[in-house]
Amino acid sequence: MKHTLLCTALVIATPVLGSWAIAESAGENSSNPDTFEYQLEIREHEALGVLKSNPLNQLSEFTTDGCSGGLSVGWQYLAGKIQKFNEVHGMQPPWESCCISHDRAYHSGGARETSAEQSFDLRKSADQILKTCVQRTGTDRSGELGGAYGISSKEVERLYVFISSLMYRAVRIGGIPCTGLPWRWGFGWPECE
Repeated sequence: MKHTLLCTALVIATPVLGSWAIAESAGENSSNPDTFEYQLEIREHEALGVLKSNPLNQLSEFTTDGCSGGLSVGWQYLAGKIQKFNEVHGMQPPWESCCISHDRAYHSGGARETSAEQSFDLRKSADQILKTCVQRTGTDRSGELGGAYGISSKEVERLYVFISSLMYRAVRIGGIPCTGLPWRWGFGWPECE
């Protein structure tokens, strides 16, 4: 049973483990202009602002893939292969609603007239909200999952803290605007030039 819960964490962790060390060194706890993270992406927020200021560019209709980066797809695959996993967790990540809310914030990348600094802060806030939402899902499910896997509720909550931290690090690295990625900040706008 514990093995299946660990598999859950690994499905989430595998795509982002390489990004973890980079995020650690990026000073993720501050939007201070002196931080590496801010310096890394502020020009992309400026480019997104220029794109949004052009009246010829329009925001597309909202779409979502659930949890990006293959997370929902990987989850469905695992749930289709391991019956017990499917019985306990279902075919969709239990925090998929957190991902969809996060996608809504990422879709527009803030209002059309948002400054680059505001855009940076809004993205960071959306990522923190995602992290908190995933952690809350773990807290809400800790009794159920603890019973299903024969571990304490606190262990389940610690696993969800780990999962939410990995997801946070992944979106901080993979969600920078103007990257051309389908899950980038401002993905509802045309590609930046």
